Amino acid sequence: MGGLAKGLAIIEAFAIHGVLSVSDAARASGTSRAAARRCLITLTQLGYVDQSGREFRPLPRLGSLGGAMTRRDQIARLAEPLLARARDELAESVSLAVLDKDTSLFVARAEAEHIVSTGVRVGAHLPAYCSATGRVLLSQFSDDEIMKRLGRKPLRSRTAHTITKMPLILAEIHAARKRVYAISDEELELGMRSLAVPVIGEDHEIIAAISVSAASARVRTIDLRNHFLPILQSCSKTLSQRISNGN
Repeated sequence: MGGLAKGLAIIEAFAIHGVLSVSDAARASGTSRAAARRCLITLTQLGYVDQSGREFRPLPRLGSLGGAMTRRDQIARLAEPLLARARDELAESVSLAVLDKDTSLFVARAEAEHIVSTGVRVGAHLPAYCSATGRVLLSQFSDDEIMKRLGRKPLRSRTAHTITKMPLILAEIHAARKRVYAISDEELELGMRSLAVPVIGEDHEIIAAISVSAASARVRTIDLRNHFLPILQSCSKTLSQRISNGN
């Protein structure tokens, strides 16, 4: 069953990335490169995957395993034109993320052209405790559930500004719940700020978060609140409506 779980993790990674290397598959499945390679070779031999050099690409047979698009895929597809519109208005990269255990998983993104980029891409994970998306996504849970999701192990300081003490993290999440947005100011990476707002589903739960990331040299925190926030809120509202309407 352990091998099956790793294989399914790799198949899910194909749905996010489209193309995987052995290293990508190993990271996605939490296993060694050798084990990931064996799984990819098996999928290739069975006709689910095609290999070209170091890259593996899914074939139509792999898509048939999942049947219809997953809910996550549908939300990402609906979000893409809205993210692009917000990117054009803000001239900054705009992303959509969902909660994946104790991380934010980025499932859609509209990239702005800047010499210095945030390094976030579709399929990337960011720690929920110190990211704007993570705090928004966690804000729907009780403190007990939040602590259970983040675990009991010490949280790493990614920069000198990273909040790692649980009481302070909970306070930030409570603030995100009250304000209905979150800001991470150089907690993930020096010189980078991000803002996130929730996307509300049909059952009034937070199903995703829309975020914008920008270099602190270009954008002040007050700019995030005064100029960026209304645009992200409009994007989120439209996406929530489209999800409810099924289109």
